[in-house]
Amino acid sequence: MIDLHCHILPGIDDGAPDLAVALEMARMAVADGIVTVACTPHIMPGAYKNTGESIEAAVTRLAAALEEAAIPLHLVTGADVHLAPNLLHELRNGRVPTIGRSRYFLLEPPHHILPPRLHEFVFGLVAAGYVPILTHPERLSWIETHHDLIGRLASAGMLMQVTAGSLTGRFGRRARYWSQRLLDQEVVHLLATDAHGTESRPPVLSRARDVVADRFGDATAIRLVVTNPLRILENVLFSRVNRTDGNQA
Repeated sequence: MIDLHCHILPGIDDGAPDLAVALEMARMAVADGIVTVACTPHIMPGAYKNTGESIEAAVTRLAAALEEAAIPLHLVTGADVHLAPNLLHELRNGRVPTIGRSRYFLLEPPHHILPPRLHEFVFGLVAAGYVPILTHPERLSWIETHHDLIGRLASAGMLMQVTAGSLTGRFGRRARYWSQRLLDQEVVHLLATDAHGTESRPPVLSRARDVVADRFGDATAIRLVVTNPLRILENVLFSRVNRTDGNQA
């Protein structure tokens, strides 16, 4: 499996606090069947001032530590990017990294307030050649009143990533309901751990994969944790249908 949302880099955001925890997260991921992880620390103005250069350096250091500890986990660079007016400029100059240097990147909107003109903002990013991936829409507090926007964003070219723990009930009944509903509506493209540690938010994908397999079949589950993530790493364009089948353009 491939996990494209993980806060495993030590000491640079609210994820792994140190190398020891990062190594244990890596061991847990490997034991769960994860072979590749995108290291996606927060980039948030005023809070986490990570950059493409600093993240790449941190990935290089952690990869060396994994090799020394004989942990067979492949790492790629990425970021969990918060909305900012200059985001497109920062993507172009490399200060905001994409996933594995592809056209795809994780985009996290505010949790409690729907940002104005989000649809237009996303359309501008897509028109510029980037593909934003909306992180954990099922956990956004405004999804109840604006759930139709999720489908419109998908139609505009945005991908949707559901957190594995939402499907297994780790984030409560509300997040589980919306994750299942989005899957029913065929607008989910990825499952990811959004792991921040080894206990409350661990790097475990298999349980959510099995939930999807039981409800939608093995083929859909594999698409969400293997096929679609691999296409992102290979920089393959998805079709504008943007359904869980991951059809190509």
